[in-house]
Amino acid sequence: MRVGLIVNPIAGMGGRVALKGTDGVVEEAIKRGAKPIAPDLARLFLHELANYSESHEIEFLTGPDGLGEDVLKEFGFPYEVIRHRDFGYREILGVRIPNTTDEDTKELARRMLGRVTLMVFAGGDGTARDVFSVVGDRAPILGIPTGVKMFSGVFAASPEDAARLVVEFLRGNARLVERDVMDLDEDAFRHDEVRPRHYGRALTPYAELLLQGAKEPTKTDEVEDVDAIVEALAEELEDGIYFLGAGSTVKRLKDRLGIEGTLLGVDVVEIRDGKARLLVKDAAESDLLRFVDRNPKIIVTVIGGLNFLFGRGNQQFSAEVLRRIPKENIIVIAAPSKLKDGIIHVYTGDREVDEKLRGYMRVRVSPWMDRMVRVV
Repeated sequence: MRVGLIVNPIAGMGGRVALKGTDGVVEEAIKRGAKPIAPDLARLFLHELANYSESHEIEFLTGPDGLGEDVLKEFGFPYEVIRHRDFGYREILGVRIPNTTDEDTKELARRMLGRVTLMVFAGGDGTARDVFSVVGDRAPILGIPTGVKMFSGVFAASPEDAARLVVEFLRGNARLVERDVMDLDEDAFRHDEVRPRHYGRALTPYAELLLQGAKEPTKTDEVEDVDAIVEALAEELEDGIYFLGAGSTVKRLKDRLGIEGTLLGVDVVEIRDGKARLLVKDAAESDLLRFVDRNPKIIVTVIGGLNFLFGRGNQQFSAEVLRRIPKENIIVIAAPSKLKDGIIHVYTGDREVDEKLRGYMRVRVSPWMDRMVRVV
């Protein structure tokens, strides 16, 4: 089987530094301390794929240098490089990145079309949109999740799961389904405005538990239930440091506590004598690390449709942060509809931290009831 592999070398760099995306702000991300992560996650995909005997039947078609070639040359897979153009590199504060744009992704997809059985890309929603704009329904696509948001339904739950999906597809055990391709206006997203757009439905390999869903909002008839959960939780919070996560559910708690927190970012809050004080608004990973020695608690919700707790839209909660916070210090609140599949996902890129979070976790689903939910 011939597989296309396209790596977006800057995807995901804005996550840990609280930029909520990387489009148009890569220099700012680097100035805040960001490093490229997409190549490393593509390596995880290839490393997992190499563990299967069926991988010997795969030949890759890929982009030059940082667009795929650099990671593939580290493995034993046969591959052909599409050298569609020459591009240089630029160095920003010691970080070297290629001078590529979304047009490179589109051109590679265009040249792969008709030559590959499956097109795999490492990126986020923007990369998914670029690939889909060329491919449409003429070839199946699959995303290795390396971006910040990844609200589209074409992504595997993790790079390793993307490899397993490719193998199941090769074995004939993964059927093709239509999944939503979505993206948000990143500039609006950085200003706490959610402006989603649906770009169409792509063909994607599907096997149970390996492919994530697409983003879904809280149902209108559950808003009052969420408000009741928030009201009860606000009354129960003890004095201390809290990391309050992203999303409309936790934003209701921020409003209830009387702080001007972000809708789509992470805020650091101190509660003392029953009163809340905002310490850091829209915190980055580095901000959270400043407070991890003060025994903070995390309050987060589940992203509806995606069923993710950590690893989608809140990369500020990095492996380094979560390694230093006890599992029992994580408070999860969610509307029951967000738990309809009975499982929630975590992916930090660190197997030890992910294993620590897996198992079962309490989720507050009403003012008076918790539900034990399986974390995978």
